[in-house]
Formats: sequence, structure tokens, C-alpha cells
Amino acid sequence: MNAAVLEGRDLPEGWTPRILDAHHHFWDLEGDGSWPWIQDEYNPDFFLGDYNAMRRTFLHEQYLEATRGWDVIGTVHCEAERSRDEEVAEDDFLEGLHAVDRRFPAAAVAHASFLRDDLDEVLAAHAERPLVRGIRSKPVIARSASESVVGQPGTLQDPRWIAGLHRLAEHGFSWDLRVPFYHLAEAADLVAELDGIPVVVNHCGLPLDRSDEGLAIWRNGMHRLAALPGTTVKVSELGLYPNVWNPESNISVVRETLQIFGHDRAMFASNLPVATLTAATFDDVMDVVLRGAAGSTAAQLDALFHNTAARVYRVDLTPLLTTES
Repeated sequence: MNAAVLEGRDLPEGWTPRILDAHHHFWDLEGDGSWPWIQDEYNPDFFLGDYNAMRRTFLHEQYLEATRGWDVIGTVHCEAERSRDEEVAEDDFLEGLHAVDRRFPAAAVAHASFLRDDLDEVLAAHAERPLVRGIRSKPVIARSASESVVGQPGTLQDPRWIAGLHRLAEHGFSWDLRVPFYHLAEAADLVAELDGIPVVVNHCGLPLDRSDEGLAIWRNGMHRLAALPGTTVKVSELGLYPNVWNPESNISVVRETLQIFGHDRAMFASNLPVATLTAATFDDVMDVVLRGAAGSTAAQLDALFHNTAARVYRVDLTPLLTTES
């Protein structure tokens, strides 16, 4: 365990984190799959800035190196924007990795485009893969809080897109909601109409504007989402544009996120390798989260670091907690 990061923190005596990482990505750029946004197309408007540093293969070995010194008992892989005609192939790629080591990953969130004509077939194929617990499909978003895309195809108001989202209930899938802070309130309007679909808010609701005005918009959206049953949040991806890591501001975001949702509805996630575009190391990510969770009980911290993710993504912790890392 990384004693240097734990030292001096306001943590229960004898407690150490056992981590079920609720969100990260794998890609094999030397293999058969295609990740166009990494391999071919470079997006100069990426939300964190320059991402050239992560345009390389990231698999189990690289993950273990990045998290060296920490007790990661397992992970939940989140779809990594693999080529959209390889959505189910990504599942099979992950099943192969799981067969080598059941911890990496222990579960997966797949992708399905809600506007595609063969959505039912794609969702059925995902449901046949044992690792898949949910779907992340991003709606069309505005470029900033000052712009609007309300009602456009693929947005949170698009009837066809919404109908596709509702199909997740047929397979018992959760939905990973990934929108920036200025879409949280309208997302809450949509989530309130969902029936039987657990919703997981990604990346603390992406509070990318840390001004007083930006944070007020973020808090309003987060409170509206937290007021709805069946919503949880990933405490992850605290980086800012352009490639900025602001520890004190990030600590405040973690603290407020836990206050709004509660530990039993919050789950730690690394977002590796994306996180290291802003945080220098995984240690820096852990330091901020532990400082933001200062004063928590051992039970609250266990919820944050593994129990909530295990419940939401239906991961059996028994073999993971008894496996030597």
C-alpha cells in the first residue's frame, strides 16, 4: 500500500483502501481492434486538452504499473469509443482479458448507439456477454454552457434517442450518463421519466467550470440528479482544460459530491489512462479523493472504494477480496 499518500490523512485507524475501480479504459493499438479517435483522428477540442500522451496501448500490464502500490481488487471497464461498428467486438476483447485475469475487468459497460436501426440486435448481443452490466451512450451536447442543442437529433430531448435509452430496461442494463455540468439539470428531467434503469453519473458530473457561476450550475444539476432514486455517481476525472490538475479545487469537488450523493451512492473510479493527462500519477488522484473524503468512517470508505460499485455493477466481491493482488 502506498503509505506516503495515506500518511497524515484523516482516515480510520488501520483502514486501507481496497479498490474496485468503477471506470477505466483498455485499448490494444497493436491488435485487431480500431479506436479511431486515438489511432487516426486527433480532436484538438478534446475536453481535457492535448491527449497525445495516451495514444498508446493500455492494457492490464500498463494498468498495474500505473496503480503500483495500491490494492486494486478488480475493475469495471467503460466503453472506450472503439469503432462504432465494433461495439460487440469490444465485449469479446474484454471477455478475453477477463479469461486471463478475472479482475481486469470484472465487469463492463458497453456502448450502443441509441439511434441505430439495429439497436435491438446490438443490445441482445451485449446481453449475451456475461461481463456486460450496462451501456454508456453519450447524447449530443452543446460546446459550452452559453450554447444550446435542445431538441436536436441525438440530444436528451430527441424522442427517438430517448426511446432507445428506454430499451435498456428490457435487458436489465444500467445507463452511464456522461454529460458536462451544464446538461445535468436537463438530464435529471429525463432520468425522472426512466423506469427500472439505474443511472450512473460519470466523473462527478464534469464540473469543468470552477467559477462561482459554473459551480452553482453544477450543484443545481447534481442535487436534482441525487434527488432521484436509482442514481449513483462516479468520483472520477477531476481534470480541467487545458491539461490542468488543481488539487485544492478537486478536493472541494470530491467533498461536495460525497455530501450530495452520500458514500453509499458514490463509487471511486480512476478513469485511467485518461486521468493522467492532467494528474501526474494515480497517487495524485488517490491523494485528492482521500483528502476529499476526510473524516469518513471505515464503512463509508469501503462503500466509496468498492461496495457501491459492486452493488451497482453486480460484481461478486467474495473472490476478489480473497485474491492476492
